[in-house]
Amino acid sequence: MQITEFLVPEQIAVGAVAGSKKRVLERLSELLTRGADDLDSADVFDCLLARERLGSTGLGDGIAIPHARMAGNQHTLAALVRLDQGIDFDALDQQPVDLFCALLVPEESAQIHVQLLAQLAEMFRDPEFCARLREAKDPHTLLEVLREWEQTSASTGIVD
Repeated sequence: MQITEFLVPEQIAVGAVAGSKKRVLERLSELLTRGADDLDSADVFDCLLARERLGSTGLGDGIAIPHARMAGNQHTLAALVRLDQGIDFDALDQQPVDLFCALLVPEESAQIHVQLLAQLAEMFRDPEFCARLREAKDPHTLLEVLREWEQTSASTGIVD
Protein backbone atom coordinates (compact mmCIF):
# COMPACT_ATOMS: atom_id res chain seq x y z
CA MET A 1 0.00 0.00 0.00
CA GLN A 2 1.36 3.38 -1.00
CA ILE A 3 0.33 6.94 -0.24
CA THR A 4 -0.16 7.81 -3.92
CA GLU A 5 -3.02 5.31 -4.05
CA PHE A 6 -4.98 7.82 -1.96
CA LEU A 7 -3.66 11.13 -3.25
CA VAL A 8 -4.72 13.02 -6.38
CA PRO A 9 -3.65 16.50 -7.58
CA GLU A 10 -6.93 17.98 -6.31
CA GLN A 11 -5.84 17.06 -2.78
CA ILE A 12 -2.52 18.89 -3.05
CA ALA A 13 -1.90 22.61 -2.45
CA VAL A 14 1.44 24.07 -3.55
CA GLY A 15 2.47 27.55 -2.45
CA ALA A 16 -0.35 27.81 0.07
CA VAL A 17 -0.51 30.45 2.78
CA ALA A 18 -1.56 29.65 6.34
CA GLY A 19 -0.68 31.78 9.34
CA SER A 20 -1.42 29.24 12.05
CA LYS A 21 -1.72 25.58 12.95
CA LYS A 22 -5.51 25.90 12.93
CA ARG A 23 -5.56 27.39 9.41
CA VAL A 24 -3.35 24.69 7.91
CA LEU A 25 -5.47 21.96 9.56
CA GLU A 26 -8.58 23.60 8.10
CA ARG A 27 -6.97 23.62 4.64
CA LEU A 28 -5.92 19.99 4.98
CA SER A 29 -9.47 19.07 6.06
CA GLU A 30 -10.89 20.75 2.97
CA LEU A 31 -8.45 18.90 0.74
CA LEU A 32 -9.10 15.55 2.44
CA THR A 33 -12.84 15.80 1.84
CA ARG A 34 -12.58 16.65 -1.87
CA GLY A 35 -14.31 13.82 -3.67
CA ALA A 36 -15.61 12.28 -0.43
CA ASP A 37 -19.15 13.62 -0.46
CA ASP A 38 -20.09 11.71 2.68
CA LEU A 39 -17.52 13.57 4.80
CA ASP A 40 -17.76 17.06 6.24
CA SER A 41 -14.56 19.10 6.36
CA ALA A 42 -15.54 20.51 9.79
CA ASP A 43 -15.80 16.97 11.20
CA VAL A 44 -12.42 16.05 9.67
CA PHE A 45 -10.91 19.23 11.11
CA ASP A 46 -12.24 18.33 14.58
CA CYS A 47 -10.71 14.86 14.24
CA LEU A 48 -7.30 16.20 13.18
CA LEU A 49 -7.36 18.85 15.89
CA ALA A 50 -8.26 16.28 18.56
CA ARG A 51 -5.26 14.19 17.48
CA GLU A 52 -2.97 17.25 17.59
CA ARG A 53 -4.06 17.91 21.16
CA LEU A 54 -2.60 14.53 22.11
CA GLY A 55 0.78 15.68 20.82
CA SER A 56 2.12 17.51 17.82
CA THR A 57 2.52 15.61 14.57
CA GLY A 58 5.35 18.01 13.64
CA LEU A 59 8.33 15.72 13.06
CA GLY A 60 10.99 18.37 12.63
CA ASP A 61 12.96 19.56 9.60
CA GLY A 62 9.88 21.45 8.39
CA ILE A 63 7.67 18.34 8.20
CA ALA A 64 4.34 17.46 9.83
CA ILE A 65 2.06 14.47 9.31
CA PRO A 66 -1.34 15.33 10.80
CA HIS A 67 -3.34 12.11 10.95
CA ALA A 68 -6.40 10.56 12.50
CA ARG A 69 -8.73 7.60 12.46
CA MET A 70 -12.33 8.71 12.09
CA ALA A 71 -15.53 6.91 13.06
CA GLY A 72 -18.05 6.79 10.24
CA ASN A 73 -15.38 7.36 7.61
CA GLN A 74 -15.24 4.66 4.94
CA HIS A 75 -12.23 6.03 3.04
CA THR A 76 -8.47 6.17 3.38
CA LEU A 77 -7.60 9.72 2.34
CA ALA A 78 -4.46 11.79 2.02
CA ALA A 79 -3.75 15.47 1.37
CA LEU A 80 -0.55 17.43 0.97
CA VAL A 81 0.13 21.12 1.55
CA ARG A 82 3.36 22.93 0.85
CA LEU A 83 3.35 26.40 2.37
CA ASP A 84 5.26 29.32 0.89
CA GLN A 85 6.49 30.10 4.38
CA GLY A 86 6.72 27.73 7.34
CA ILE A 87 4.60 28.21 10.45
CA ASP A 88 4.90 27.26 14.11
CA PHE A 89 3.41 23.78 14.45
CA ASP A 90 4.94 22.74 17.78
CA ALA A 91 7.39 20.50 15.90
CA LEU A 92 9.87 18.43 17.87
CA ASP A 93 12.75 20.68 16.80
CA GLN A 94 10.69 23.88 17.36
CA GLN A 95 11.39 24.93 13.75
CA PRO A 96 8.72 26.22 11.33
CA VAL A 97 6.86 23.64 9.26
CA ASP A 98 6.17 24.07 5.56
CA LEU A 99 5.39 20.51 4.37
CA PHE A 100 2.23 18.83 5.63
CA CYS A 101 0.98 15.42 4.60
CA ALA A 102 -2.36 14.58 6.22
CA LEU A 103 -3.81 11.12 6.52
CA LEU A 104 -7.36 10.13 7.45
CA VAL A 105 -8.40 6.49 7.74
CA PRO A 106 -11.51 4.64 8.92
CA GLU A 107 -11.55 4.05 12.66
CA GLU A 108 -11.20 0.29 12.26
CA SER A 109 -8.18 0.56 9.92
CA ALA A 110 -5.45 0.67 12.55
CA GLN A 111 -2.99 -1.48 10.59
CA ILE A 112 -3.34 0.56 7.38
CA HIS A 113 -2.94 3.72 9.47
CA VAL A 114 0.32 2.50 10.99
CA GLN A 115 1.68 1.23 7.64
CA LEU A 116 1.02 4.53 5.87
CA LEU A 117 2.46 6.56 8.74
CA ALA A 118 5.61 4.44 8.64
CA GLN A 119 5.90 4.99 4.90
CA LEU A 120 5.46 8.75 5.29
CA ALA A 121 8.02 8.90 8.09
CA GLU A 122 10.50 7.02 5.89
CA MET A 123 9.84 9.36 2.95
CA PHE A 124 10.30 12.50 4.96
CA ARG A 125 13.57 11.27 6.50
CA ASP A 126 15.09 11.63 3.02
CA PRO A 127 16.48 15.20 2.72
CA GLU A 128 16.78 14.97 -1.08
CA PHE A 129 13.15 13.89 -1.38
CA CYS A 130 12.03 16.79 0.83
CA ALA A 131 14.10 19.24 -1.22
CA ARG A 132 12.41 18.00 -4.40
CA LEU A 133 8.97 18.45 -2.81
CA ARG A 134 9.90 22.00 -1.86
CA GLU A 135 11.01 22.72 -5.43
CA ALA A 136 7.88 21.33 -7.10
CA LYS A 137 5.94 24.09 -8.86
CA ASP A 138 2.51 22.44 -9.03
CA PRO A 139 0.46 19.53 -7.62
CA HIS A 140 1.17 17.24 -10.59
CA THR A 141 4.93 17.63 -10.22
CA LEU A 142 4.73 17.09 -6.48
CA LEU A 143 2.70 13.91 -6.99
CA GLU A 144 5.27 12.70 -9.51
CA VAL A 145 8.05 13.22 -6.94
CA LEU A 146 6.06 11.04 -4.52
CA ARG A 147 5.55 8.32 -7.15
CA GLU A 148 9.25 8.31 -8.03
CA TRP A 149 10.18 7.90 -4.36
CA GLU A 150 7.73 5.01 -4.02
CA GLN A 151 9.07 3.27 -7.14
CA THR A 152 12.68 3.67 -6.04
CA SER A 153 11.85 2.51 -2.53
CA ALA A 154 9.87 -0.48 -3.77
CA SER A 155 12.86 -1.63 -5.83
CA THR A 156 15.10 -1.37 -2.76
CA GLY A 157 12.59 -3.06 -0.44
CA ILE A 158 11.70 0.00 1.68
CA VAL A 159 8.02 -0.01 0.66
CA ASP A 160 5.95 -3.12 0.06
